[in-house]
Amino acid sequence: MAAFDAIEAAVGQAAESHCATWATNDKFAVLERVERVRRMLPALEHPVINALARDAAPHELGGKLSHALAERTLISRAEAARRVGAAADLGPRVGLTGQPLPPLLAAAAAAQRAGELGGEQVAVIRRFYHQLPGCIDAPTREHTHTLLADHGRRFRPEQLSALATTLTDCLNPDGTYRDADRALTLGPQQGTRRLDHPQKPPRATPMDPARFVAFTFDRRILSRL
Repeated sequence: MAAFDAIEAAVGQAAESHCATWATNDKFAVLERVERVRRMLPALEHPVINALARDAAPHELGGKLSHALAERTLISRAEAARRVGAAADLGPRVGLTGQPLPPLLAAAAAAQRAGELGGEQVAVIRRFYHQLPGCIDAPTREHTHTLLADHGRRFRPEQLSALATTLTDCLNPDGTYRDADRALTLGPQQGTRRLDHPQKPPRATPMDPARFVAFTFDRRILSRL
């Protein structure tokens, strides 16, 4: 815990700095360093969250891990669930026999630990990775995720998202369909559509096809009925 005491003390000392006399470039330089530190912090919690998910007994959590995390740290359950998911993707893992395994998204995890990848860029990479269909092989997944992590060091989240969309279109041009979408079938189509309009009794008789087309596409007919 001494390391965290030192971190808290350093942050408190830095917060006492007076920036009024700093030049504009110096202010931006400080903001860059603050952002770098902010990006590094999640790497501290990933292994702890994963250890809780692996080792904590149900009665110790009192429910889902995300709920327990939200109660203990006073964050929303949605944010807690996001952190649990991020830890599963970017934190160290343990195999079935206890051997240590690298993070699922190793390149993104390394960039985050170095303070070179922000939370928004990480979200883009995670979304891209998990939206890939099962037919994409592991080497391709690893290569594309590494490519996004490298570009995330130099581009804003919205720019990285555009690149991720392009990669997704290249790898999965047909899109991702649910089972319900794949099972959808259409019967014979007659090229007609339903006509629902009150008619006078003398006119309530079947129309010939030519008159039906005119009635459907020319609303001026309605005034003559």
